[in-house]
Amino acid sequence: MKIAYHRKTNVQTIDNPGKRYVLTIHDLPPSDRPREKLQKHGPQALSTSDLLAVVLNLGTTKEDVLTMSSRIMREYGEKSIMAATNPQKLSEDLDIPIVRASQIVACAELGRRFYKKNAASAPVIRTAIDVFEYVKDMRDLSKEHLRGIYLNSHYKVIHDEIISIGTIDTNIIHPREVFRPALEYAAAAVILVHNHPSGEVDPSEADIVVTKQLIQAGKLIGIDLVDHVIVTKTAFGSIDAGYES
Repeated sequence: MKIAYHRKTNVQTIDNPGKRYVLTIHDLPPSDRPREKLQKHGPQALSTSDLLAVVLNLGTTKEDVLTMSSRIMREYGEKSIMAATNPQKLSEDLDIPIVRASQIVACAELGRRFYKKNAASAPVIRTAIDVFEYVKDMRDLSKEHLRGIYLNSHYKVIHDEIISIGTIDTNIIHPREVFRPALEYAAAAVILVHNHPSGEVDPSEADIVVTKQLIQAGKLIGIDLVDHVIVTKTAFGSIDAGYES
């Protein structure tokens, strides 16, 4: 028996490997699908992206729900997604429908309300290495994230949130975006932190310019920008350390 092949084929090489194989939720056996796994084994058996897939329920015409949930966790980070409060911004940052972004924000808010930590147990940040340990979830992100960590007068964290996603630029980072949460939560000081996926820990010229501008803006409203920390997977650097010893 002879097997006939079409003459016209798509030649694939290392440089041109062709289309990637992508498993959708419908390709999985029922027992491995997030919702069915949740019902059978409980939430502890699911990964974070699986739990997010259950919350989102449906994907889009461009992405299956599992692909979407995995990408969201990879690009935004676990702690960052739980700190999200603006559905419109989340929708734009992650290129997902506003309905899905609203589901995520609502779920995160429920978590904050039900399991809000006692103020006495809030982490204290006094050094750049404290920042590096606090933002472990940012080290492996594939895109640059600028995050604000807001402290009270005792250096306890009272709030943190993602301010922007993408390369730091003076045209994008406006002081009001940085200091609005500080005023809302009555913070005494702000720490900025952003990741460099390239692994380069030295600040860019734009990083330095933005930091100087924000320090001056903070002085005008009486809220100190005490540090701007750059983190990579294995290292960190401080653009302006203003901590007391």
